[in-house]
Amino acid sequence: MTFEEFQRSLKDDTPPASLNPILEGLWYDGKEDWEAAHNIAQSAEGTPAYDRLHAYLHRKEGDTWNANYWYRRAGAATYTGSLLSEWETLVRQYLERS
Repeated sequence: MTFEEFQRSLKDDTPPASLNPILEGLWYDGKEDWEAAHNIAQSAEGTPAYDRLHAYLHRKEGDTWNANYWYRRAGAATYTGSLLSEWETLVRQYLERS
């Protein structure tokens, strides 16, 4: 799936069946369903990819302290760009891994 196809899928009511859980979380976030995305991030805490998603979600929520905790847990630098840029970076990164 390309980034553009992923973006188009946000018009659908359900995520594409082929998405891995991290992309599914990002899909829900793209649909403004933070709670569903957060549930996915919490489902495998201690796994770097899930912790990275968790960091982004808490940053988006405005909880900087909690976001920084999850960035450290993920072994990732705190993202300093825009939230949209971080979302796009994560989507592209995990699409490449799929």
